[in-house]
Parts: sequence; structure tokens; C-alpha cells
Amino acid sequence: MLIHFIRNGPSYLPEIDAYCAYIQSRGHQTMVHDNSLSVPTSATVVWWMCGRVPLRESHRLREAFQIHEYASASIPPYAWLKDQVKHWTQPQPDYRIYQNGWVRERMGFADGVPHALRDMGVSEHFFDPPSHSLSAEFDFVYLGEMSRLLSFVSVLRAIGTAGRSLLLVGDVPAELQKHLTDNVHCTGRVSHADVSLQLRRARFGLNLVPNNLPFQHQTSTKVLEYCAAGLRVVSNAYPWVRYFMAQHNANFYLLNDDAQSLATSFGEGLEAYPYKVPDMRKLAWPKVIDALPLWRTLLR
Repeated sequence: MLIHFIRNGPSYLPEIDAYCAYIQSRGHQTMVHDNSLSVPTSATVVWWMCGRVPLRESHRLREAFQIHEYASASIPPYAWLKDQVKHWTQPQPDYRIYQNGWVRERMGFADGVPHALRDMGVSEHFFDPPSHSLSAEFDFVYLGEMSRLLSFVSVLRAIGTAGRSLLLVGDVPAELQKHLTDNVHCTGRVSHADVSLQLRRARFGLNLVPNNLPFQHQTSTKVLEYCAAGLRVVSNAYPWVRYFMAQHNANFYLLNDDAQSLATSFGEGLEAYPYKVPDMRKLAWPKVIDALPLWRTLLR
């Protein structure tokens, strides 16, 4: 069997690599396409990472078993409107996958198409011990979409005022760079295989997520990877991070967003806090993917 994955955009989707490794380990083949135009009409399985699915292309590939995966809901601006457009205009697939129950409810499909929930996982190399002993060079590390830090400039300033150092892993946009001080070091873009090494250069993983839709209800992949690398987590408070702590018996240092609290949040109390870092091996990608009931249909 050859399964065609359609990325449908520039988003970072580590699950595609995980899917391909899983499928190939079972003797099947995969191809990854930036868009559907390179998928042959003779394809038997087409896996769309939604995105909008063009009706014409869905019809062209109508003989294939088509899967629509919603790794997240739409993001601002006009997030609700974009999701409503998808709800009413997406062609009907043979199967749907959602990151979690909230994303499923948000999309609102009620047409009887079989579906499954598939949360984010962690690449197995995060669990490999480093090849040599590492000493922490930085207090904090932040991994992920850098533009979202523009909503947390006050937190970055508080970190600098407290004399703490911060490592940013990824490309930093120009509009954020002007808010950074000498305590911040930027790696630039790194390969996914090198991320765990970068994370272990710090003592704390910093999770800053806008407390609005859809971000507040979706999995923060960086938190899973921080925990897999053994880092203690410092985060702003919002619904998903509280849910994760309850589900995994974790204890993170949660920041208040008022200026008075931020001024004291990065002092001695940061070290003394009773952190609990959960074991993420149960969320390794092969285990997360293997739990999908879809395989009983596709790979039987």
C-alpha cells in the first residue's frame, strides 16, 4: 500500500514523519506532497492535513480512501469564520482525525463519518541520553512559534530584570528582536533531530501560550518535549496546561500575568518550587499512532 500525505501549507507537522516511520515499519510505502496536484489520480489512500481541501481535487481523487486530519482548529484572524467555512464547504472524506475533543466540537461535523482523536506525541530521540554530559548554560529555553512571544514581552522583560538567561530555539522575527536584551540568545532554525540537545542546554522549559482560542484548548507540543528532555516547566496559566497537569500528575510553576507578580516570579522561589516532571514515554509517537483504530481498516 502507498499512502499519500498532503501537507497543505508550511506548518511544522512532526506527525507526518511519525506516520511515515510507523507505516513503513509495517511494510507499506508513503509519499509526502506539499499540495494535492502531484498526487496521482490512481492513488488508493490520500491523507489530507486540513487546511482547506479543494473540491475539484477531492473529486479527482474520488477512487481513493480519503482521510481528513485536523491537527488544530483555525487560528486568528477570523478563526471562527474560517472554521465555519470549512464546516460547510469541505468535501466529505471517508475518515476524520482530530487532535482532541475540543477540535472535533469546534469543527462541528455531524455527518456520520467515522472519526478518531489523536493527540500529539514525542519523537523517540528525545528519550535518548545525551552522548556526553551537558551542563546548563541557560536558565530558560523557549521552543516554538516565536511570533506568539510578542504577547509576552512583559514576561521577557521580567526574566531579564531578574538576571535570568533565555535561549530561543528557532527563527526570531524582526518585530520580536527589538524587544530582546543581552540576556537572550537565539539559535536560529535547527533540525528536529537537534532540538532535544538544545533543550538540555537550559534548566527550565518556558511555555508561553496566548490564553485565547484555539490555543488555550490545544496541546502545547513544546511542553511534551520539555518533559521528555527532563526539564522543569514554567508556564503561563490557561485551560490546557491545567488539564495536562491534572491528567499526568505534573506540577509546573504557573505565572500570574499582573505586573506585580511577574516582578517577583523569577526570583528564589523559582528554584524552590516542588516541580513534578511526568514520564512522557507513554506519549512516544509509535504508541500514540498505534492506538488509532484507523489501522484496522487500512493495514489489515
